[in-house]
Amino acid sequence: MNRFSMIIDNEACWGCRACEVACKQEMGAPEGVKLISVGEQGPEIKQGKWSFLFHVNVCNHCESPPCAEACFDAVITKRQDGIVVLDQERCTGCGACVEACPYEAIAFDSNRSVAAKCNLCSHRIDHGLLPACADNICLGHCIRLEVEECGR
Repeated sequence: MNRFSMIIDNEACWGCRACEVACKQEMGAPEGVKLISVGEQGPEIKQGKWSFLFHVNVCNHCESPPCAEACFDAVITKRQDGIVVLDQERCTGCGACVEACPYEAIAFDSNRSVAAKCNLCSHRIDHGLLPACADNICLGHCIRLEVEECGR
């Protein structure tokens, strides 16, 4: 069994938001719902030069996900491969998971009244593919999937 995790090098991020577009296209998230987002600080002058700092925010697929613990209906689960998934079909929209996530990585789809989060494109991983945001779409090459082979 492999365990998956997302590695993000924020210092390499250019702020192009190609990851946001790839995710939106792959997952079909409605307007206003981002499963991955790029934030920015700046511009500001550092050492006499203009500086921007970009930060990619996405679910960290925590070892002990606080969002899953907060979910009253147990619709957020952690797969054996480390991917934390949210079953939107069973979500009641209470928002407890949104509040519990320390990374602000869970969105609320107000059109459907359900929570939404990155599932690391588990449907792609299950077929041997990379998540959409890590599939050579990132111009700064700052997003990659780490695969750890675990003993049986």
